[in-house]
Amino acid sequence: MVRRVAVIGAGAGGLASVKCCLDEGLEPTCFESSEDIGGIWRYTDSTDSRRVTVYRSVITNTSKEMSCFSDFPFPEDFPNYLPHSLILEYFRMYARHFDLLRHIRFQTTVLSMRKRPDFGTSGQWEVVTETHGVRESHVFDAVMVCTGHYQEPYLPLASFPGIESRFKGRCLHSREYRDVQDFRGKRVLVVGIGNTGGDLSVELSRVAAKVFLSTRSHTWVVSRVSDHGFPLDMVGTTRFNSLLEWLLPSALTRRIKFRKFNSWFNHTNYGLASSKSSKFKVIINEELPFCLLSGTVVLKPNVKEFTESSAVFEDGTTEENIDVVLFATGYNFSFPFLEESVRSTIKDNRSLYNCVFPPQLEKPTLAIIGLIQLTGSIMVGSEMQARWVTGVFAGWNKLPPPHRMMAEVLKRKPPVKRNPSERENLKMSFISYVDKIAACAGIKPSVSRLLLTDPQLALAIFFGPCSPYQYRLVGRGRWSGARAAILTQWQRSLKPLGTRLLDESSSSSWGWCWMCLLALPAALTAAWLFSKSPQPGWSPRAGPQL
Repeated sequence: MVRRVAVIGAGAGGLASVKCCLDEGLEPTCFESSEDIGGIWRYTDSTDSRRVTVYRSVITNTSKEMSCFSDFPFPEDFPNYLPHSLILEYFRMYARHFDLLRHIRFQTTVLSMRKRPDFGTSGQWEVVTETHGVRESHVFDAVMVCTGHYQEPYLPLASFPGIESRFKGRCLHSREYRDVQDFRGKRVLVVGIGNTGGDLSVELSRVAAKVFLSTRSHTWVVSRVSDHGFPLDMVGTTRFNSLLEWLLPSALTRRIKFRKFNSWFNHTNYGLASSKSSKFKVIINEELPFCLLSGTVVLKPNVKEFTESSAVFEDGTTEENIDVVLFATGYNFSFPFLEESVRSTIKDNRSLYNCVFPPQLEKPTLAIIGLIQLTGSIMVGSEMQARWVTGVFAGWNKLPPPHRMMAEVLKRKPPVKRNPSERENLKMSFISYVDKIAACAGIKPSVSRLLLTDPQLALAIFFGPCSPYQYRLVGRGRWSGARAAILTQWQRSLKPLGTRLLDESSSSSWGWCWMCLLALPAALTAAWLFSKSPQPGWSPRAGPQL
């Protein structure tokens, strides 16, 4: 029986895991190698430590209503998109509210983690830690690894001939970037056009002599500001949209998306993406199109090679006098403390059952939390994983036998891609994945049932944002404030904007009532259509089960 649980890491996933352990009556001990909570969101100016941190100017890509812990909303006066300082403040509030800090051992590094000799019957792990030079050995009934996937910088220097042997300028990974001060007046080449590469190119363009952004990907750029000025994820991440995407042919949904993306600006004209491409990524950046339009950032193809002071690109062009090459090429994950027999089986998150449990283990007492790439908030996905996992540890949630879990993993596992720049292709639908884990935990809401008992709430859940509060309506861990949080989420998103009030004759509450009346027939029809359709197995495109 699981009682004592080791939680490795005190970032977002670690805090949620400690809290979920306490909710299930388990005894967690969290080991954090640094002196504070927050993980990558605890910013530091130092680049000496191996700890990965965000850069100074970072702003979240997901909004506060779509990123919070499911029973602990962000303060309503917090802005919709948050700097790292407010994320860390929120974590501190969460930890204080649920009394989590007394379960965390700071400045304690996990050196090794091995199965006990009787693991086949006990499922126990021996965990060796070090605190201020003093080593200790512990025995735990289960372990939750919450170190995330931003661990080891991925620096593919071998793919760029001349960067090590000839190039005389400075070369660094985005992990070492903190602010623009060291780049003033420089000619900078940024390699990689993910969210980080786009952000850093824009920021550097304000002080650098010139910024070049090199990419080999087809990339669509979207804004955090969506229809009527609401946050993008609140407008787009809905069960209704997810159902439509599942019902419509993939070619048609892709065409609709491309048309929507191009309604802002024509990506082909900017050299960013072609509508004919089947492989593409989406990044969030409001300023990059203007930087390209104004010439402060120049888009370039993939680098062919480097000389002493220049970069030669695959289209034959050359940019001279490059002072700095900044690689925004992502990260590798690693679990150096895990014994080799377990570590070698975790190639990526698809080596894990539901991206959480290593299926080869005789006992399901090891869970990997947060090793996911979602189209929404990873923080929400990590909390959902933690709720399911602690339910398994406590005996409430059941797993299939190991051979069935292994068969499921092998069935859906694609060829391994360890290049982090290709992670975008492995992203999973936020709603599909979180709904699947919620169903496993017995906490997934039923829209069709709510239509009969609480139509207003059902419509808000189906047509409105798929916010975390939805997963606190039913089952273990039900929160009495979930319904109110769902019905007031739009008002909370507007609250921080109300610093200058204007008189309006129309009432937003009437607008909401009319929306409910108009949406009811559509919701009933959608529920009926889905109930008549064959229920698919889970996949990245699988729609919600109403």
